[in-house]
Amino acid sequence: MTVRPTLLYPDPRLALAAEPVSVFDAELADLAQDLLDTMRAAPGVGIAGPHIGVLRRLFVVQVTPDQPVWTCVNPVVTSASAETARHLEGSISLPGAAEEIERPARVTITYQDLAGAPHEVDAAGLLGVCFQHEIDQLDGIFWLRRLSRLRRDRVLKRYSRQH
Repeated sequence: MTVRPTLLYPDPRLALAAEPVSVFDAELADLAQDLLDTMRAAPGVGIAGPHIGVLRRLFVVQVTPDQPVWTCVNPVVTSASAETARHLEGSISLPGAAEEIERPARVTITYQDLAGAPHEVDAAGLLGVCFQHEIDQLDGIFWLRRLSRLRRDRVLKRYSRQH
């Protein structure tokens, strides 16, 4: 469909919570396809509506090209493991910047598909990280907020030198 422009950090819209989706129609399916096209062009492994300035609770994740595409509408983390893991994270809204983030090692999320049908999935590893990262973005939590002030400042300083 369409590769859309992405918002760049520190655009204030990246700190806004997305609204729940209530209409499951062709427009929503088109938005999901635009997200997928935009994510692949970036390139990235996940993208949420707010990354393109659309404050709707929808994200698309594809960890590797040979893995399935996850299109999740109104996703919610319903449980998280006490065990944690660290993964390198970044964002298409701050291209080239990355840092390790500690998150629960496993999560269960509930979500709806593009037809509105409910689903539940358990995820660990990079898929679990991606789900948590994109749900954070839908809640208005940009990944940098998961870092200490010192680590956040270092990431932004490195980023500003590159751009």
